[in-house]
Amino acid sequence: MNQSTRVPAARAPDDAVRLRLDPHPAQTNTLDGAWWPRSTNAASELPGLVETLGGRRGKITHVLLNSTEWDLPHPQRAGGGREAVRLGWYTSQPAGLITIINEFGEDRFDLLVVPPDASQASADTMSAAAADHTDKRHTPELIAEIEYA
Repeated sequence: MNQSTRVPAARAPDDAVRLRLDPHPAQTNTLDGAWWPRSTNAASELPGLVETLGGRRGKITHVLLNSTEWDLPHPQRAGGGREAVRLGWYTSQPAGLITIINEFGEDRFDLLVVPPDASQASADTMSAAAADHTDKRHTPELIAEIEYA
């Protein structure tokens, strides 16, 4: 049975980050977990994700996103001050994937981005699959299985 870490639980309050991570991350995993944002507004969604992930696998310095999946404008940084994280917007970034890079590029992890309008049941199922190191499906396969509310 996969023991994933939820920060916090999937049915969390509206201000909580809906995130599920593999508790034993390894650079050989297909995916390291899933994130279910409430909207496609990166300026409002990313600061909470970056804050929640901060310190788990080193200081986060960069986040890579697919530019076609997020609302304009595309901010260049998430967070504020000296702790701001650089954002990279790419059309070549696979759909449904966000890549987090830590300080000095020593580590990276990939998260499935569950669409904001996915059904609760589908989001739970796909998040569990993405956080399961034995599930070798890639992002396009998981995204194709998502049902919408």
